[in-house]
Amino acid sequence: MLSLQSGGLLEDATQQTTLDPADWQALRRQGHRMLDDMLDYLEGLPQKPVWQPAPSSARALFDAPLPVEPTSLADAHAIFRDQVLPYGSGNIHPGFMGWVQGGGTVNGMLAEMLAAGLNANLGGRDHMPIEVERQIVRWTRQIFSFPETAGGIFLTGTSQANFVAVLLARTRKLGATVRAQGVSSERKLVAYASSEVHGCVPRAFEMAGIGTEQLRRIPVNSRGQIDVDALDRQIIRDKADGCTPFLVIGSAGTVNTGAVDDLAALRRIADGHDLHFHVDGALGALGVLSNDLAPLFGGIESADSLAFDFHKWGQVPYDAGFLLVRDSAWQLQTFASDAAYLTRAATGLAGGEWWPCDYGPDLSRGFRALKTWFTLKTYGVKALGDSIGANCALARGLAERIEREPTLRLLAPVALNVVCFGYVGSAGDVPAEINSRIVEQLHAEGRVAPSLTIVNGRPAIRAAIVNHRTQQTDIDALVDGVLKLGSQQDLLQC
Repeated sequence: MLSLQSGGLLEDATQQTTLDPADWQALRRQGHRMLDDMLDYLEGLPQKPVWQPAPSSARALFDAPLPVEPTSLADAHAIFRDQVLPYGSGNIHPGFMGWVQGGGTVNGMLAEMLAAGLNANLGGRDHMPIEVERQIVRWTRQIFSFPETAGGIFLTGTSQANFVAVLLARTRKLGATVRAQGVSSERKLVAYASSEVHGCVPRAFEMAGIGTEQLRRIPVNSRGQIDVDALDRQIIRDKADGCTPFLVIGSAGTVNTGAVDDLAALRRIADGHDLHFHVDGALGALGVLSNDLAPLFGGIESADSLAFDFHKWGQVPYDAGFLLVRDSAWQLQTFASDAAYLTRAATGLAGGEWWPCDYGPDLSRGFRALKTWFTLKTYGVKALGDSIGANCALARGLAERIEREPTLRLLAPVALNVVCFGYVGSAGDVPAEINSRIVEQLHAEGRVAPSLTIVNGRPAIRAAIVNHRTQQTDIDALVDGVLKLGSQQDLLQC
């Protein structure tokens, strides 16, 4: 057992202690230095590598024994500044295009600092941070044209939000008794999504105890959208086999290629078969903020539930996932419960009419709403929509450039901001595996960072343009880098 006696912390159990600083002015000076360092880093991002491997010396610093005695804030900050900050994942950098991750903003960072200082728990009770989150719920209703009955809640991300949506749909179909009795083997629940659905969806069925075998993966058409005719036929077959269809999941931007399902058609199928209609909008849902892109998402306003991330195209710092639910009563039916230690009152701190713990799985909840409120308030949804539109314009331009280059090939249609392509060589016969080596070398060079995926069974370079900082020069650097490294690999094959 660990002993702290050496530090004298237990010498006098009656001693009154605080973790606040003895010298507040010295703390202010150090705090300003820390903030300035971070702002300097963000201001100079384009001149830094998008990614670089951390040296063994930096890793060794984080393989140290548990500290018993204190270290000064200045020394701890120096370790962060010199050994952590230069070796991040790169998603804030304009050259990052590898995965669907937002770049965050300075305003959001400052709001996160304020939220950390307040240290509010948004599980419930009567305090203003709850009202800030309720404001976001109302704004989100407006963004997606949901009715006044709609409720919403912040979660870690769309992975958790999709899981919660499965629970909502299960409870709607089987009733609140399923919370106590579980899912009976006599009622074989089945659900539907495209073969391109995000991997967190089958995992949600595992966690819900329904099982991934009950999730039917429906083929996609040439545009990467769920085949609605095949979906309808599968539902009819399942009913004939004695199954209980309860949920259909549409994708507002598939993670692999950015395809947007025909959401209006899915709504009609859901109505025809009495299914809960959920939309996974992690990648693209906020595209409705762009006037040019909004028509692609027709039908999203009719969803029974919608999962998306403010920390992607909303540019809110991680994490800020959100679930919007057409009728908040479904959330209460799924999650609300009595607990003696959560006794409510008419007045006082234990008052308040909206306790988020009744509407989702978490009691301990951070103040994610504040950085989201600051982002929406200080930038406005028009600027966010313009940024989203600019990302998609860069993606279209990248696709056009690829089609002009004889040694490159576009491997999937470009619906939003994801471009999948490959280096094929002048004769079109370069081994597809070369693309994985190209991606690795691009990462090592540190100018741009795409990712690798599989499209129609072959490796593909995938550029997901999500960052508001990404410019045409970054797109040019990606293509030029692929052409240079591809030609080098081509020569090695000769």
